[in-house]
Formats: sequence, structure tokens, C-alpha cells
Amino acid sequence: MRYSEDHKAKTHQLILDEAARRFRADGVGATGLQPLMKSLGLTHGGFYAHFKSKDDLVEQSLQHATAQLRASLALKTGPDAPLSQLIETYLSPQHRANPGQGCPLPTVSAELGQKGQPSPTTDKVINNRLQSIASKLPGEDAAQQSMLVLSAMVGALVLSRSVSDPALADELLENSREQLIKLVEKPAA
Repeated sequence: MRYSEDHKAKTHQLILDEAARRFRADGVGATGLQPLMKSLGLTHGGFYAHFKSKDDLVEQSLQHATAQLRASLALKTGPDAPLSQLIETYLSPQHRANPGQGCPLPTVSAELGQKGQPSPTTDKVINNRLQSIASKLPGEDAAQQSMLVLSAMVGALVLSRSVSDPALADELLENSREQLIKLVEKPAA
């Protein structure tokens, strides 16, 4: 059976899309290659025609998830939107409820760090996000404040997703969102 010339590229993209979704939703460790491939109607052996290893898939999926998030945020907030709009979007009930379509940092970075397998892609994602946040902050300490803002956003989202009490989950997002917006909208001293 002959496949079209773009069949391999389409299959690669299909695997990448599903892996990026599953890694964000379930984590890297909970996402097995065999179930992943089976869910797509593909064989486990066929995986290696597209990726060298699961680590290779993780790296490419992180890059893909980050590009998806960047595009999604650009549509929702626009390139010139104030930082407060990014904070509101990131710390929203919608983002909390849809980890498979959201930021990979809350799920993947904690897991990779805990396993002692930090990712160079995670470094790039974090550095790019820090630069983006810092560019919207006034003052000489914008770089340091961007670390606080990003850490608080990711942490609040993780905690909000981890509690069973819906009121507490909402409160974690709301209070973090309000306090961060106060911080970033405070005039430079």
C-alpha cells in the first residue's frame, strides 16, 4: 500500500498533537507510548519512524504545546495587550478546566524536575515567558518581578487544579489574579 508524500508528515503531526494534549492533561509518566499510538489507530512500532525516543517526543511536544499556547494567547489577548489581560486569561476557570489545551508548565515542568530530568525546552519556554512578562513591566526590577509573576501564575494554577473544593479552587485563582494585577499595575517607584 502506497501512502501519499505528505502521509508521514501528517502522521507525525497527529502524534505530536495528541502527545502534547496528553502530556499537559495527564503528565509524561502517565502517557504510555503504546496507548498513545493505539488511540490514533497506529502501531507502537510505527512510533520510531517519527521519533527517536519518548524523550524526543516530550521535547517536540513541549515545543508544540508552547507554540499552541502562544497562538491561543495572541488570539485572546493580542500582542499589545497589557500584562493584566494575560494574567486574567492564564488564571481563568477555563484554563484550569482545560489542561490539555493550556500551558505545559504546570504539569510537565513539575514532573520533569521531580524526576531529575529537566528539559532544555522548558528552559526556553520559561525564559521566553519571562522576557515577555518583563517587557510589559516598568522599572529596573522588571526581570526579577517577571519571575515572581510567572511563578505565582503557574503555582496558582497548579494549586487550583489540585483541590477538590470548587470554592477554594476559584478563590485561589481569583485572589492570585487580583494580587498579581495590583502588583503589575502599581506605578514604578
